[in-house]
Amino acid sequence: MSTTRDPQLATAIEHWAARFVANGADANDVEEVAREVGHWDGWCAAWSVIGARHEALGRVALAEGRQRSAGEHLAQAATSYHFGKFLFVHRPEEARTAHLAAVRCLSDALAWLDPPGRRELVPFSGSHLVGVLRLPPRPGARPVVVLVPGLDSTKEELRLVEASLLDRGVGTFALDGPGQGEAEYELPIRPDWEVPIGAVLDHLSRLVDVDAERIGIWGVSLGGYYAPRAASGDERLRACIALSGPYALGPAWERLPSLTRDAFRARSHAASEAEAASRAAELTLAGRSAAIRCPLLVVSGKRDRLFPWQDAARLAGEAPRGELLLLEEGNHGCANTVYRHRPYAADWMAAQLSA
Repeated sequence: MSTTRDPQLATAIEHWAARFVANGADANDVEEVAREVGHWDGWCAAWSVIGARHEALGRVALAEGRQRSAGEHLAQAATSYHFGKFLFVHRPEEARTAHLAAVRCLSDALAWLDPPGRRELVPFSGSHLVGVLRLPPRPGARPVVVLVPGLDSTKEELRLVEASLLDRGVGTFALDGPGQGEAEYELPIRPDWEVPIGAVLDHLSRLVDVDAERIGIWGVSLGGYYAPRAASGDERLRACIALSGPYALGPAWERLPSLTRDAFRARSHAASEAEAASRAAELTLAGRSAAIRCPLLVVSGKRDRLFPWQDAARLAGEAPRGELLLLEEGNHGCANTVYRHRPYAADWMAAQLSA
């Protein structure tokens, strides 16, 4: 990959290139963006060109009746459009156009995925949350894991995490929560995730193909805070996985990349960085971790530059049934060592839900 003098672009490539590939972007597409884009302002447009390329293949496949290929191409397009939008908050209209393209492509892919998926709307706070439900192909009610993305992620980025669980007989509900994806425009980031997860669990428990007694939760990065926070306030959750989340966001604020702080400001609907910093300080597991009664797996890497691994060790130590998986070489999200934690986490969750 080429180097660049633009610090924001350099940050995006240095911090997140491994994540893009680990979560479904084609490595050649990542290299193309790193090679061709010279300034952060061109980031979203470059990924949108790649997304359109994959989408065109999907539309042709769909017209020719090759539904399986259509689903694969359209899901790939959704991932590409998403990575164009993920932290591109300084041009909100351009980012929203890419986001709507990602939503469109994933929605059109769902019927042709294996197993297929369906959109579910969860009424919440005068608006709604959107999730994608995918279930293993067998009769009866199935266990389900709610998948919670991070600050700069959405449900469109989670298909490989979905696959790891679906292959083990566990259904998935990839969720855009407050401040995320389809919900971010009307519902800001909030610290009390026991509240939105309550609405989600109410909704899932009414679905005849979901086993309401076997629902878990998984979250990554800021979702690695949301998931244990939700588990601390709703005992209907039977198991929880927190991947590279902060114990408290406030102490980490100053060392976060500027792109990340800008995204938090936008998605918390803060009017200034000072207000964003104040809202970030509200996100803490202090006084909550001991209330996590379900089994908890905390995954972290010693090379995480956003949230120190000591946060993970503290959370695992304070939770009554906490377990720590600490990876020596792992970066943020352990995206550079995904083979070390994703299969183990999927096995662990399947065992907790008796799948």
